[in-house]
Amino acid sequence: MKEALMIVDAILSIALIASVVLQSGKSAGMSGAIAGGAETIFGGKKKGIDEVLAKATMIIGVLFGIITLAIVKISQ
Repeated sequence: MKEALMIVDAILSIALIASVVLQSGKSAGMSGAIAGGAETIFGGKKKGIDEVLAKATMIIGVLFGIITLAIVKISQ
């Protein structure tokens, strides 16, 4: 059981890394910080694949955390 969870955890970790790397980068520097804040205030939204990758990153991250905690609990 523990080995199966460890394999699933490894697959989730690779998927999490891939989903983060595939997301488009934010603008660098102070102009990016100001533009990002203004975009948030005025209701700017992510579009297309960025929205899908953001949701996938959150879901995979939560699953990774749950599986990791389950492995720790089983190991004790």
